[in-house]
Amino acid sequence: MRLSTAQDAVRDLQDSLAGWRQEGGPFSPALLARLDADEAFPAAACQALDDAGLAASYVPAGHGGRLTDFPKVVAMIRAVARHDLTVAVAHGKTFLGAVSVWVAGPSDLADRLGRQIADGAVVCWGLTERGHGSDVLAGELTGVRVPGGWRLDGEKWLINNATRGRFACVLARTSPEGGARGFTLFLVDKRQLPAGSFRCPGKIRTLGIRGADISGLSLDGAVVPDSAMVGEEGKGAETVLKALQLTRTACAALSLGALDHAIDLARQFVVDRSLYGRSLVAMPLVRDGLGRIAARLFLAEAVTIVTTRAVHVAPQEMSVLSAVCKAFVPTVASQALAEVGELLGARGYLTDTFAHGAFAKLERDHRIVEIFDGTTPVNRQMLIGQFPRLGRTYGETDHMAAQRLTALVAGAMPGLAPSSLRLTPPSGCELTLAVPGLLFSLRRRHPHDASLHALLDSVESACADVHAAMSAHRAAPGTPGPAAFRLAERYEWCVAAAACLLLLSHVRSERTVLGLRAGLQLAVEHLAGRPGDDDTFAAVAEQVLGGSVTLFTRHQETSPW
Repeated sequence: MRLSTAQDAVRDLQDSLAGWRQEGGPFSPALLARLDADEAFPAAACQALDDAGLAASYVPAGHGGRLTDFPKVVAMIRAVARHDLTVAVAHGKTFLGAVSVWVAGPSDLADRLGRQIADGAVVCWGLTERGHGSDVLAGELTGVRVPGGWRLDGEKWLINNATRGRFACVLARTSPEGGARGFTLFLVDKRQLPAGSFRCPGKIRTLGIRGADISGLSLDGAVVPDSAMVGEEGKGAETVLKALQLTRTACAALSLGALDHAIDLARQFVVDRSLYGRSLVAMPLVRDGLGRIAARLFLAEAVTIVTTRAVHVAPQEMSVLSAVCKAFVPTVASQALAEVGELLGARGYLTDTFAHGAFAKLERDHRIVEIFDGTTPVNRQMLIGQFPRLGRTYGETDHMAAQRLTALVAGAMPGLAPSSLRLTPPSGCELTLAVPGLLFSLRRRHPHDASLHALLDSVESACADVHAAMSAHRAAPGTPGPAAFRLAERYEWCVAAAACLLLLSHVRSERTVLGLRAGLQLAVEHLAGRPGDDDTFAAVAEQVLGGSVTLFTRHQETSPW
């Protein structure tokens, strides 16, 4: 089968990363471990990615780059994260910093920035401030009109690449009263600022991603021209919320890459290690653990497949799917990493004994992913605000659901159109509303598979209960209570189950079907308390030991369905 252009690009990057991983290369595990210990920026690794042209994949083709396929750029970031999360965060931040410019729509500014990024310019995103955290509408950095432009005053804090970046996309309060229409975005070129009008405080030390440039940006009388405005005056908050739908989804790449790396380490360890005179591989509990870890990867991957393709296919639903993806994927990955840590035991925490301390590093590094672009509670609160809309139309069986939603998992996609994103979906989430129809399709396709039917029955009951509870939810004044957040978490698992059902409705590969069924069993365990089948997890463990740890082949050489 002839590879697509997107698959070629991912494969070429993976091949380059494998070469750079050799001793003396910029991705050498020993080198990356030393840089982490020294809290030093991985400059050589980032330069290698620049030289390979990865930055151009962060720029839409309409603005001079190579970005036409959102799943592709997520796959490329994942490939880097599989080798080192610090590098993936440091280099991929340029996409996060620039995405607001792409969302704001075609402009001379977008074209100019696209050319600069393709030439190696680094961009950061100045959203957060001391004391305000995720509450960007509480921001105090101000923008005031002056002849020919705007004067920016204030500080952005905990900004990735603030010191190393040439450009900063900064959200400024341009109306004293603030509010939804009181903020505007500006693309600040530090090279063009008046002398003394900005400074970058020193690097902030962190538990994970120790080598990343986490710092801040202080502006004092920094005058930027009118041409630096991103989009329209007063629409900065709206643009940010839409941009977050893309960046939150892209964060899944970091979690998937970390889990890829952790499973590779776990496989290496259990194959080489013996305990009480027996190989770890021979122990049923170890095999069950490996299978469950891989099943978590499959679940996270299923959600990511659907969400990244929805950027093209259903951009109007990204406010829901991106929040689910950002809350669910890092959380499930963290749970899987904890399970890998149990398998590795002491060697998961020693830096000089096993794999240059790679697991301890990636586990520390991954903790920040749950905080990036809105914490898990922040994303769940977004879902809570949409409960009535998400729950009220559930229940009707659409016999053509699998065919109607095919584009979410396979086939050609429409072009990338970030300006098509919406702040709320027009109705409920099509993926979860399709669950009754997907169940019908799978039962008809597998009429004699009793174990599958039992799984589907549990999914049917759990999803109906969750949607009924959301439909009945009535928002109370103030912050939602704990029960609402627990319901949001259960809804995430419904989306994950729905993603597995949709993929199962289309796949043919036995390997992929097994992985999806294992993921679906975990979802049922969480939603309904129905224990999974040990034989299924043991069979998945065989796949892990054979080197197959993803729904896709390593190099994307063939479609899994």
